[in-house]
Amino acid sequence: MRLFVFTTGAISLLLQGSLGRANDGHRLPLLLEATLDELRAGLDAGRFTSVELTKAYIARIQEVNKDLHAVTEINPDALVIAAELDRARKAATAPLKPLHGIPILVKNNIGTADKMNNTAGSTALLGATLREDSTVVRRLREAGAVILGKANLSQWAGSRSLQASNGWSAHGGQTIGAYFPQQDPDGSSSGSAVAASLGLAWASLGTETLGSICDPAHANNIVGIKPTVGLTSRFLVIPISEHQDSVGPMARTVKDAAHLLQAIAGPDSRDNYTRAAPGTLPDYVAACHKDALKGKRLGVPRDYRSMYPYLSADVSFDAFDATVGLLREAGAEVLEGVDMPGWELMNKAGRTGIITGADFLTDLPKYLAELETNPNDIHDLSDVRTFTDQSSTESDEFDFMTFNMVLKRNINNTMPIWWEYYTERYHQSNELGLIGALRNNSLDAMIVPSAIATKIAVQGAPVISVPMGCTGPDTAYHRNEVDTLNDMGPNHPFGFGFAGDYFSEDKLIGMAYALEQLTQVRGTVRPHIQPRTDLQDMVAFESEELYFIVTSGYTA
Repeated sequence: MRLFVFTTGAISLLLQGSLGRANDGHRLPLLLEATLDELRAGLDAGRFTSVELTKAYIARIQEVNKDLHAVTEINPDALVIAAELDRARKAATAPLKPLHGIPILVKNNIGTADKMNNTAGSTALLGATLREDSTVVRRLREAGAVILGKANLSQWAGSRSLQASNGWSAHGGQTIGAYFPQQDPDGSSSGSAVAASLGLAWASLGTETLGSICDPAHANNIVGIKPTVGLTSRFLVIPISEHQDSVGPMARTVKDAAHLLQAIAGPDSRDNYTRAAPGTLPDYVAACHKDALKGKRLGVPRDYRSMYPYLSADVSFDAFDATVGLLREAGAEVLEGVDMPGWELMNKAGRTGIITGADFLTDLPKYLAELETNPNDIHDLSDVRTFTDQSSTESDEFDFMTFNMVLKRNINNTMPIWWEYYTERYHQSNELGLIGALRNNSLDAMIVPSAIATKIAVQGAPVISVPMGCTGPDTAYHRNEVDTLNDMGPNHPFGFGFAGDYFSEDKLIGMAYALEQLTQVRGTVRPHIQPRTDLQDMVAFESEELYFIVTSGYTA
């Protein structure tokens, strides 16, 4: 047996030359773009282990997290879990599930019964524990995934204040996007988006009440799927609104997002909204085919450019119009000027905050009652408000405007006035809004820039955002409303949105996949900050004839 000893520089050059150049299934995949198919191919072929993959992701997190604050904490048992899955792979006599040995991050409002916290970004829930995993996490574990850690978020999923900064939480700090300096990461699932975009995990889970998956997905150059309310369980997910909350995937490709949705979707007896989910789920992964746009009828709302006044600083409408042309070339019929009269009525009525606030007031105590330990004795929103005001660990940089409004109204979601408001908005956003537009015009989806799609699908309908491009190098920097970060600048990604009828995710996924394959936009928009550590740095190669020993400062 011969022994070869290389210096760190020599092995690095060797690895870069022979392994790190491409994600072609035969070399080690580059984690900035690695797909599930590539990772599984490498794991199944024994080119690397789940432990090595997990170590690589942990190193990538540690490398950039001090600047970007995308991850609140790493699961202290992640490597132990990965090792167990490696042993199971070696012993397997039947095909393994698609996510076996794959590290995933979950938003820090999705419950895990392990050594990690579940805080919604608030120190009020530090140390509080659950008796069991949330349903979506349990399903991920059953699918063989490694729960790598918790992703940062806007505190209380954006429900502390209207003036708080996107992606800021007292527990996790300020999440920052990676595509231009001091980038506002958008939405409340900001850490999940930044982490998925930079390859800090294979993919991540987020939650959406009104834009919190698809908005940060569009701003961070990834795919986000907000499922129909009821397709994915919210059991042991810290709630905002039982009528609007949805747990969904955030990944770098449509197919990977489909894989993640497949793993978590389906009925759950502990979330009665999931009774409406299909008894037999569609095959979301099989929906990914290149000709999925052919024969589809798509609608563009009348005066869509004025539907969201803040969007002019957020997205290129020219890119959207050009993309619509591609859809037509791919065989889709596009109907422009579709009427959605409920949109304006809904905005004028202004009931959204009242409806979701009443849900928050009602639903939060139900989650808190499930806690096994509750060291800060938090039982309802009033307790949260008091703790936040008195605690030295909670920043006073942002006010408590939303808390105060919800508590002052004191409207819960069983009161007649609440049902009056909810019924009014349901009619405006459905029959007079998205659902009516789809059904009255025999449409498969409405298409708009992603940040608009999340605003027209407010009442539980599904949305998918797929990368569409980025702003040019001469784009001026612009500060966000609270003057904490830049919400615009050069290289700002933006997304294309498909909004559909209830439980039409397979159709939306197919169309988004076909568009993704036509444009291949994501790979052309590069982050200005990214980790240097890669899988190749964690993999040790050995055989009976050859050992590579990486040493620092040793010369052969």
